[in-house]
Formats: sequence, C-alpha cells, structure tokens
Amino acid sequence: MPHSSFKKSKPNSAITTLPGLGMDEEHLVADFKHYYGHRLGRDENCRSPHYAYEALAMVVSDRLIERWKKTYNAYREEDCKRAFYLSMEFLMGRTLSNAMLNLGINDVIEQSMHELGLELEELIDSEPDAGLGNGGLGRLAACFIDSCATLQLPVTGYGLRYEYGMFSQDIVNGEQVEKPDHWLRNGNVWEIERPEYTHRIKFGGRTETHIDEHGNKKVSWVDTHDILAVPFDTPIPGYRNGTVNTLRLWKATATEEFDLQEFNAGDYAESVAAKNTAENITMVLYPNDANENGKALRLRQQYLLASASLQDVIANWVGRHGNDFSEFAAKNCFQLNDTHPSISVAELMRLLIDMYGLNWSDAWNITRNTMAYTNHTLLPEALERWPVSLFKQLLPRLMEIIFDINAHFLAEVSAHWPGDKDRLARMSLIEEGPEQQVRMAYLAIVGSYSVNGVAELHSKLLQQGLFRDFYELWPGKFNNKTNGVTPRRWLAACNPELAQLITEAIGDGWLTDLSLLKNLKPLADDKAFRERWYQMRQNAKKRLIEYKKQEHDVDLGQDLDLDADALFDVQVKRIHEYKRQLLNVLHVIHLYDRIKRGDTADWTNRCVLIGGKAAPGYYMAKKIIKLINNVAHVINSDPDIGNKLKLIFMPNYRVSAMEKICPGADLSEQISTAGKEASGTGNMKFMMNGALTIGTLDGANIEIREEVGHDNFFLFGLTEEQVEELSRHYDPVSIIHQDEDLQRVMNLLESGHFNQFEPNIFDDIIASVKSPHDPWMTIADFRSYVNAQNHVEEAYRDKDHWTRMSILNCAASGKFSTDRTIADYNNDIWKLTPVNINNQD
Repeated sequence: MPHSSFKKSKPNSAITTLPGLGMDEEHLVADFKHYYGHRLGRDENCRSPHYAYEALAMVVSDRLIERWKKTYNAYREEDCKRAFYLSMEFLMGRTLSNAMLNLGINDVIEQSMHELGLELEELIDSEPDAGLGNGGLGRLAACFIDSCATLQLPVTGYGLRYEYGMFSQDIVNGEQVEKPDHWLRNGNVWEIERPEYTHRIKFGGRTETHIDEHGNKKVSWVDTHDILAVPFDTPIPGYRNGTVNTLRLWKATATEEFDLQEFNAGDYAESVAAKNTAENITMVLYPNDANENGKALRLRQQYLLASASLQDVIANWVGRHGNDFSEFAAKNCFQLNDTHPSISVAELMRLLIDMYGLNWSDAWNITRNTMAYTNHTLLPEALERWPVSLFKQLLPRLMEIIFDINAHFLAEVSAHWPGDKDRLARMSLIEEGPEQQVRMAYLAIVGSYSVNGVAELHSKLLQQGLFRDFYELWPGKFNNKTNGVTPRRWLAACNPELAQLITEAIGDGWLTDLSLLKNLKPLADDKAFRERWYQMRQNAKKRLIEYKKQEHDVDLGQDLDLDADALFDVQVKRIHEYKRQLLNVLHVIHLYDRIKRGDTADWTNRCVLIGGKAAPGYYMAKKIIKLINNVAHVINSDPDIGNKLKLIFMPNYRVSAMEKICPGADLSEQISTAGKEASGTGNMKFMMNGALTIGTLDGANIEIREEVGHDNFFLFGLTEEQVEELSRHYDPVSIIHQDEDLQRVMNLLESGHFNQFEPNIFDDIIASVKSPHDPWMTIADFRSYVNAQNHVEEAYRDKDHWTRMSILNCAASGKFSTDRTIADYNNDIWKLTPVNINNQD
C-alpha cells in the first residue's frame, strides 16, 4: 500500500485486523457469488460476461490487497531504501490473468468458474487493455515493475492515468483510422483512488525574489494557475512471494469543480471551463504536438508527472524524518524512463530550495545523487527539446533553475576544456538558434549519477555519438542495461501449453530464473521431445488462426483460410520507417512476382502477418499501412497465389493481441536499419516462445545472436559502420538497376499494380526509397534480406531441424528476462535491499 505522511488516530485492531482470505475453491466461489449478486446486482438472467469478469476481478483484487498492505508495512518497518520508476508510459495490458498467475490460483479459479458454468477465457477477454503506452517503452516499464515485485525490491512506479489510452485502430479502405480508446468507460476494478494524497501543481504565473531575515535570497512562484494531481493506485504482485508493490497513476483535476457564480449567471460552459482545462492534461496519451497547443499540453503532462511524484516522495520523507534531508539521497532513487520525466531534475531542485529552504549546493548534491536516467533512442530528432519561450510561459520558476543549472555546468565544462567554445555550445542545456530550446536529455544527464542505454550496441553508440562529449567528461556515469521481458506474462501466461511442457522437462524454477531454460538445450537432440515441441507450436498457430478469424475477419469482411503448416512470418510493432515494414513488403511483392512468373520450385508456403499503429501525425507510416493493405488485397484475391502466400495486416495491435500472436510465430522479423533501434523487446518475446529471428546487427539482435549462436539466427544487412559509410555516397537507383528481382518489384510499384484505382498514392514511398538521402537504406539491404529469406525457406522445409532450432532459441533466451535486467539495475544503480514479505509476521 502507498505511504502516508498524515497523522493518524490510534489504531483500532478490531477494525484493522481481518481474517485471511481463502484461496480454495469454496471461498473463491462464495466471494464470486457475493460480488456478482450483491455488489453488481446480477443474477442468472445476465448474459454479459463483463459482470462475471468484474466479480472475478474483485475476488482476485481482494487477495492482492491483503498482500499489498503486508508489503507496505514491511517496507515501513524496515525503513529500507526505495526506488521510484518515473515513466510517461505503462503499457499494462490486461491484469486478471497475470494476477491469477502470480498469486498461483489459475487452476483453482478455472475449476471454480467451470463449476459455475463460466468459461475463464471469455472472462479474461472481457477485460479492456490498459493502453497507457505507445509501444516498447511502456511495455518495458510494465515488465520492469513486475520483475521488481518478483525480486521483492521496494520500487514504486509513477505514471499518468490517461482517460483515453493509445487509440483504437480501424482499417478503412486500407487506411488507418484512429478511434478513441476509452479504456476507463466501465471503470477500473483494479485501482483505488487515494484523494488524501492529492498534490497541487503550479503552472504559469511569475516569480518574485526577496531577501529573508538571514540575508538569503528567496524566490516565490506566484499568481499561478494550479491544478490538482489525484493518485490512483494499482497493486503489482510478484510471482508467488507475497510481495505486492504499487503503481501510482496521477489524474489531473481542477482546484474547483465549477464556478457557481458563472453557473448561476447562466454561463454553463464557462462555469466548468477550469475543470475541463485541468482534466485535459491527463485526458489523452501523447497529444499531437505538431501545434503549439499540443506542445504545451505535452509539457504540462511531463511536469505533472514529475512534480506530483516528487512531492509525494518528499511528503512521505518529511512525515517520517521532518526537514532533515541529510540521508535523503542514501534512502531514495529516481529512475527516469527516457527523456520525458527529465524535468524532475529541475523540479527536485525547486522543491528542496523553495519549499524546504536548502541551499543550492546541498540541493544539487542531493539531486545528482538520487536521479538516474535511461535513454531509449539513437535518433537525434527523438531527443526532446522545448522552446525556452514556452518554458517561461508555463514553468517560469523551472526555467530559472535550468538556467542556473546550465551556468554551473558550463563552468565545470570550461574548467575541464578551457577556451573550447564549440564544446560549450554543443554541451549547453540551452540550444541557441532562431528560437532557444531546452535540451531535456542533457538536463537528465547533467542531473543524474547514472546514464544507461538498453542494449550493448545502443550504449556504445550513445557514448561514441549522441552523448560523446558527456561521456568524455564523466565516463564512469555511463553504463549498459540490456532490456528484457517478464517470462511470467510472455511465456507462462500467454503460452501455457508450451510452458507446461518446459516445466515437465526441467522443473518450474525457470519462472523466476530464466537462465534455467539452458537445460532445454540437450533436449533439442531428443526426437520424442522435438515431436512434442512441434505439436505445441502447431497448436499455438491454430489458436492464432482462430484469433484472427474471431478478431479480424468479421470486421474486415474477409474469410481467409490460413494453413498452420505454412511458415508464419510475423512483424508486429510500431509502424516507423526505421523499423522497415517497407522492406518486408518489398520482399512479399518479390514472392508474389515469383509465383506469377512460375518460379515456385522448392516453394515454402508462407503467411506474412504485420501489425502496428502509426502515430496519427506520421504521414509516411500511414502510407506504409495503406501499401501493406493494398498489396495484401491483390495477393489474397489472386487465385494463382492460393496458399503459397498470404499477407495479413492485423488491425489494432496491442498487448492482448501480442499475447495471442507471439506463441504462433515461426519467424520473428527484426529488420530495423542497423544503428537505429535502441534494443527491441518483441524480439525477446518471440525468441522465448521458440520463434527464429531474421534480423540485422541492431539493438538487442546482436546479443540474441550471441546467445543462440550464428547457426540459429538469420542475419542480413549492413552493419552500423557500413550504414554510416554508405550514407556518404548512397545511390539506390544504381542498386536497383543491378538487381533484376528488385527491378521487377519496383516496376510493380511504379506501374500502379497495387493501386490501379488510386493513381499516384504511393509516389512518396517510391521517391523515399529511391532517394540518395534515405537514412533507412531500404534498397541497400534488399538483396541481403532476400538471400536470408531464402535460407529461412530452406530451413523451414526440414520441419525436424527447424524444431530443433526453435528449442535452442527458447533455451538461449534466459538472458532476456527483466528479472536479470532489474537485478543489474539494482546491483549497479539502485542498490536496494530485497524485503522478504513471506517471512514477515
């Protein structure tokens, strides 16, 4: 349970002491009936599975809360060091199945629901995804807090409670159409509102400076337009260890619900204007920041997260220690998940100086010893910059503090490199130009004691490229923490048949120590085990086919029969040019061309599945979705093609969709341009479930290949160094002229074969790949990619050998658990002591 800084009346044990909740079928069924009939008012005439889901969720939630309180009390009694994970995204997906797994009550609940005539799978599918994220960043945060609880580390997640999560994606005439994802429409049974821990957040206004009675300069931030941040807490259970940590999400509300005078005067819209303005801050995940209003709203979101979270932690500290901050840095750590929460550096300084009277030196010492920064991108354009003018307007006091931080920092740089004006300009937190910009990533680096990348290549390239100047100044500050995924959700929960086979073979220790999967390696040579593994994989593919029919075919008006014996070739992730879904489509067009020309000797039937969302304002990504769907329509409608080739775009890709797709994939497409992907986590999920990877030497692909061996990974493409070298003299048109297959592919595109009734709609895509300035080098990697795909087809035709490779991929995935990642964070950065809840009285 979350902390409290408020004085309490004397505890009343008659109120607070409750009997333990039973975990057997009798107690679970009784509680379910109670909630279903009394709390929700349903009876046997109700036909909606939603209410049964809610009743079951309440039953499970009760048992989480029991352990949640115990965890809170244990942390409080230990007075242990705490870490706080600040992230603008937490892509949680569904909670019910994960909570049941971690509590160890899957089987008994499944039996209980069966006795009541209910299908547990139907109830699980009734839960909406908590789509509070955009992709890998948010899903990583969700995996991280799962692993923190499993490792019994005292870590609290802080984020924003967006009313509308990541948009729902429809496909209309092949094009993406965004619809609101009102995931809170029916409430959220898993959360508890904590209005007593509400914090006031300042915006706008101005600053005043005065000298206090001791001759010290004091700054006041006055005439502000305030909003309130109200916390909603969600329990995060560890795996069968009694630990339940907290995810605290902030909702923005007005200081006054409405203006009664305006209402009485008949101006109803104006009377609730303040309420609407405040609530807009947490209304939508990532507003479109292509305009000034969008930029302002995004900055408000980031400041709300930082200020509310830091105020929360400090309020707890002051409630226990008073205004003595001498041990604050020794007892607290803030991990900034990417650049979004980097304003926390300036906000912590403001709180310590303005609110608690610390001098600059002491406040800066605390800040630089509590903040740690994780970078997630190698794309310079993805490093956030905010106009100084906007900062001054919205956060004038914060802007003053950032200017002061910059002045102290540049003095440090100047002392290290006297007279190096170019370096000073490069490293300044303020980027000069027609409009001054605040470099938020630089603020995070300067204000942190640790800066990490998320894969070995990524971390190396940060040190050699984006952050080279800072690395030369503080080499000891930089480190690597290769990402991972939680094996509980991404193998045990989403692929229970395969998980059971693994457990039968090597025991269940792998669920909390994924390195034990290495014990599967000798079984790759066991024919009987290979046969069982193959059957489990085929069953997963059949479930994926059924999911596609239920989820997509009706909506899209299609009825495609997919063959489970075909190679299931899957690329599901955010649509972005650097992730190169376009390269995948060019290869599909190449296969289509081969079939039409009769070049089908030793053919391998293939079903290509692509899924992902394009940012609403990302023109080229949306065009790529349109191209995928147009190509799919031509291929899937052509009787000459038959089962030899299918192309499917899976609409509305999300966490719960990945849980269905991941177990059924044979081939994992990880084909980003080398040097562009920070890590990737989809590659790890697929590998863990036995898929083979085709990929470049980019992100975590490098480490995946090292773990599984070169013979069990389909490598292609330029290296990061070769991409850099080729960019100086890149000539894609010349490459096309030298490759007959590529010429045919481009001719089909340029002739309008896939857009016969929509002339010229793909001209921008064609121009981009033929441009010598194409940073993604799509044409340059085409031949290598096709050759690697030929090796894939050859390998897949030997089903027994492919199955052996599949087992070896799973066996080698132990490194890519977030349990290992979080253990690395803790050993090197946080230095927390685990608290064993099961041993607490």
